[in-house]
Amino acid sequence: MRAQVSKKALNEGVGMLERIIPARNSNPLLTALKVDATERGLTLSGTNLEIDLSCFVAAEVNEQAAFVVPAHLFAQIVRNLGGELVELEHSGNELAVRAGGSEFKLQTGDLSAYPPLSFPDHVDTTLDAAELAKALSSVRYAASNEAFQAVFRGIKLEYRGGQARVIASDGFRLALRDFAAHGDGQNLILPARSADELVRVLRDGEVRLAYGEGALGVTTDRVRMNVKLMDGDFPDYERVIPRDIKLQVRLQAAALKEAVSRVAVLADKNANNRVEFLVSEGTLRLATEGDYGRAQDTLTVEQAGDEPAMSLGFNAKYVLDALGPIDGAAELLFSGSTSPAMFRAVEGGGYLAVVVPLRV
Repeated sequence: MRAQVSKKALNEGVGMLERIIPARNSNPLLTALKVDATERGLTLSGTNLEIDLSCFVAAEVNEQAAFVVPAHLFAQIVRNLGGELVELEHSGNELAVRAGGSEFKLQTGDLSAYPPLSFPDHVDTTLDAAELAKALSSVRYAASNEAFQAVFRGIKLEYRGGQARVIASDGFRLALRDFAAHGDGQNLILPARSADELVRVLRDGEVRLAYGEGALGVTTDRVRMNVKLMDGDFPDYERVIPRDIKLQVRLQAAALKEAVSRVAVLADKNANNRVEFLVSEGTLRLATEGDYGRAQDTLTVEQAGDEPAMSLGFNAKYVLDALGPIDGAAELLFSGSTSPAMFRAVEGGGYLAVVVPLRV
């Protein structure tokens, strides 16, 4: 088999697989990348047993062939090739990789022992790929990274009458985003790390979802993916969303981010990076205190509500994370000095963050 392929396209495809294929494993075949060459081009596939991924790369191929190569070694070779056109030649148990004046020869693995990967052919739900990627990336920060927190390490995807919603929470904060959906789908929990890989492969156009036993099939025009889902029930997150709002504050999100970042320099790292929010008479005063001194910043805001003033303490990082997906003006909604607070964009967009204030 001989194939000619753009280095840029091959590098992009191999890069996707390199991220999910383990560099080391007790089963060496799981560190390999499978290549299926047909007259249409090259299909690259790999797995880490949590995610199966296959992507298509356009190429000129003279005959069909299939082989496996060490994924990370192959990726390094492709990345460092000179020239813009790569030639692949497979013969026997060897793959030659040529570009510019360079030539590499790789030993191929045992194709018959490679675990078979299958992807669903049916479609249960269709979503806008860019919207799904935007939603997942907007809430990802709120998912836990702690192994003991079970389903909090995942992102929930649910359907609500013509809309889809993604939700993440680590128990101290909550983030959700609503976006349009076509038809109904199943509620499920994606591992947050798998959602990271999903965001990386989604682009414009449609993404087609297929529901399997404990797995989600994801298909776009160039990528197919199987994601192992998490077991368990996501807690009733809606009960932590405040309903009785006593004070509303509006200001530019960028201005608040900058001010929080400034005062957080002196926040006490042993006290959860505490930053005090004091709202009164159309101003928001931010204050921090630590071992090396104190800092404060004052912002002019639009203030409304029944409460004339309110003081709350937040983890500075949690505030910055919550503001991250908000462009333009932000709205802060407070229901009490010890109750969760909400952050959302004034212009809408379906995003909402809930942050639990720190105790005194």
